[in-house]
Amino acid sequence: MSTVSQFNTQTVRAWDDPQPDTFAQVNFPGRPFTAPPRLPHGIRQLDVVNNANICVKTAIEDVTQTSGVYHITSWAGTTLYSGTVDSLNLAPANLEFLTGEHMRIRCVHAPAKYASASTRITFERPFITPPKVLVFFNYIDLDKNRNWRLKTTATDIDANGFTLNIETWGDTILYAAQACWIAYPEDRAHIFSTSVNTVEVRPSSNPQLQQSKSIGFGDIEFWKRPNVFVALNSFDIGCGANFRLNAYVDNISRKGLTWHIDAWGDTVLYSAGATIIAVN
Repeated sequence: MSTVSQFNTQTVRAWDDPQPDTFAQVNFPGRPFTAPPRLPHGIRQLDVVNNANICVKTAIEDVTQTSGVYHITSWAGTTLYSGTVDSLNLAPANLEFLTGEHMRIRCVHAPAKYASASTRITFERPFITPPKVLVFFNYIDLDKNRNWRLKTTATDIDANGFTLNIETWGDTILYAAQACWIAYPEDRAHIFSTSVNTVEVRPSSNPQLQQSKSIGFGDIEFWKRPNVFVALNSFDIGCGANFRLNAYVDNISRKGLTWHIDAWGDTVLYSAGATIIAVN
């Protein structure tokens, strides 16, 4: 059984009452799991002030068969007005799915150098054929004085593993970022996944606050309206205004959905991407 859960800081506090750690117990939908589930999770929405570094992470603690405590945390003077985290809730017996995390950290003792942008991930159990692999962020630490540019991708996928990339470009200063990954058999029934990006609807040289696109699930069949997980996997945002970004979906049916990647206020959004997983 796989379900999707979400936590938004504004369910427990107002956006204009920022706190370094906002958390709440989130009850899993449906029947209780037979044991605590695995909970790969990612950031889907942020509103952060630009007067300090962009330091935000998500975590899930005290996981039981029925609930977990979801945290969205900031540090080092970061002011987090609001944030949203999604989790894909994987039953312990659902061994078709593998998941993990990897962090890229700037070397403290040699500030001009960075850890490798790519690392090879080896699956704890090999797949029969190359699986589908999804990646997304759940921890970011970026300098306030340069535009915020970050992306994660999965490449060189085979039955035994893949290469996880956490990259930046231009003059962006990355202190740390963590990507979460999910792998599952490519021919698994009743699940659709994809990566979408604003460049599908307009070039990055033409920043806009709102963009959306309707997509179909193709040959994937759902017996009911699917649950949908969304998390950010890339962004290119100007540092001259607050970091405001929201990825979400609507018009969900058994055949498709509409994705949205939006900013607001005076934020300059050059581009952004999100990972989408729809599942019954």
